[in-house]
Amino acid sequence: MIIGSVFGIFFSGEDSGTGMSMQTVVQEINIEYDTKLQDEKTSVSYDVLEMSGSRAVWKEVLAVYSVKVNTDPDNPQEVATMDESKKQLLTDIFWEMNEIRSSTDTKTETVITETDDGHGNIVETESTVTQTYLYITVSHKTADEMAAQYGFNEEQKEYLAELLADENNSLWSQVLYGITGTDDQIVTVALSQIGTMGGDPYWSWYGFNSRVEWCACFVSWCANECGYIDAGVIPKYAGCVNGVQWFKDRGQWLDNSAEPTPGMIIFFDWASGGQDGLSDHTGIVQKVENGRVYTVEGNSGDSVRQSSYPVGYYEILGYGAPAY
Repeated sequence: MIIGSVFGIFFSGEDSGTGMSMQTVVQEINIEYDTKLQDEKTSVSYDVLEMSGSRAVWKEVLAVYSVKVNTDPDNPQEVATMDESKKQLLTDIFWEMNEIRSSTDTKTETVITETDDGHGNIVETESTVTQTYLYITVSHKTADEMAAQYGFNEEQKEYLAELLADENNSLWSQVLYGITGTDDQIVTVALSQIGTMGGDPYWSWYGFNSRVEWCACFVSWCANECGYIDAGVIPKYAGCVNGVQWFKDRGQWLDNSAEPTPGMIIFFDWASGGQDGLSDHTGIVQKVENGRVYTVEGNSGDSVRQSSYPVGYYEILGYGAPAY
C-alpha cells in the first residue's frame, strides 16, 4: 500500500492522534534553527554582522527522511504518521544536512568625517575605527549528498528521485504548509527559501553587484520563479515605494484595514522610520488565521523568515493584490 511506502510521507500532514503532524514538527525544528542563529548572534559582542548561505530545502530533508526511515533494513517504519521517536529521527537528519558556523574578525578602517568649520567651509577629518565583524554562515548538503553519505542503494536512490520529482511539488506544499490551491504557488516558493541569509541569490539575480536592502528583490525573485513577472501579474521591483505605486496604478491596492489572502504582497511603513506614508519593507502573505496575518519576508534580520501581525496592524501600509 502507498501509505506504508516511502510515499506515505505525503499523508503525514495531518495529526494521526499523536498530537503532532509533519507541519507542527517542521515548525518546531524551524524554531530550533532560529534559536541557534540567535545564539550565535548573542554569543559575542560585535559591531558589524554579515550572514550568508542557505539551508536545505525542506522537501529534500523530508525525502531523505522518508527513504532512510521507511527502507531501513534493520528497522523499517511507516512515515505517514509522526511521533516522538520519528520526530527525533527527522531532527537528526535535519542537522546532518544543515550546519551553522560563525567566526569573528577585527578590522581597522579609515573613516572620513565632514564638518563645517564655522566659516562656511567643509573640513574633512580622517580617523581610524576598529570594528569587530561577526560572520555567520549556513551551509547544507543536498539530497544526493545525503544519499551518498547514508550509502543508499540504487532502489533507494530511485525512491528519492521519485519523491523529489516536480510533479509532486503540490503534494509537498500540502504536507509542509497545508497549501492545496494553485494560487498559492508564490507562497510555496517563498516558504522554500526560509533560512536563506544575506540575500545574495535575490539581489544578484536582480542585477546588483553587491548587497542592497533586498526584501523587494526577494519578492520579485519569488514572483519570477512562478512566471508572474513575465505574465505582468507582479512587478519586478527593488524599491518598496515602486512596488506600491505599481499596484495603485492598476487599481490593485488595499489599505491596511483589509484582510488579505495568501499570495498578496504586503507592504510596511515602520514606525522607527517616522511613518511617512512610504513603504520601508515588503513581503508575501502566507495566510490569515484567527485575526493574524502570517508572512514570509526577505531581509528580515538579513534572512528569509516567517512573521505574523494582527490584521490591521498600524505598521502595515497595505497590500498589493495580484490578478492571479
